[in-house]
Amino acid sequence: MIRAVVLAAGQSRRMGTQKLLLPFAGQTVLVHVVDQVVAAGVSDVCVVVGPDHAAIAAALADRPARLVVNPDPQGDMLSSVRAGLKAPPAAYQAAIVVLGDQPSVTADLIAGMLRAFPTCGRGIVVPACAGRRGHPLVFAARFIEEVLTRFDQVGLRGLLAAHPGDVFELPVADAGVLADMDTPADYVRELGRVP
Repeated sequence: MIRAVVLAAGQSRRMGTQKLLLPFAGQTVLVHVVDQVVAAGVSDVCVVVGPDHAAIAAALADRPARLVVNPDPQGDMLSSVRAGLKAPPAAYQAAIVVLGDQPSVTADLIAGMLRAFPTCGRGIVVPACAGRRGHPLVFAARFIEEVLTRFDQVGLRGLLAAHPGDVFELPVADAGVLADMDTPADYVRELGRVP
């Protein structure tokens, strides 16, 4: 089984409003992202939220996702990744970490990464566009203890740096894998990507 850890605990300071609840493709940014994960065939979906998550919980009420509260609301992204990895049940073969503020992620991309994972001979899969690595990131369960105990200050980049021979770069043409959504200008850019 694959666990999806969808990161949704950020405070949206640069956006000036809760960016994950902004309208996108007929729903909200976060619901769109969760729908892509589910459409890719992932059934174990953990959405990691901050303590003030009532509106996010309401938006996801009819989606097959579990909310996991990050116990360190002022923590960095790695603290949210760890919260999602530690949520029960613990039996999964790999995790895919998905940014809740990356609405350009598609079910096709996620499904392609999950197809590549068991066949590429590596333990980590990352999409790469024009030589640059982006998100989401898939990694085998054997790396979970490392992620839980190492890479403070550097996050998951530290995992990639620690295991360069275990990284498979999945070539993609869509530069959306390189961009998340932090500012109003980013939001306008992402809206422009909606067909």
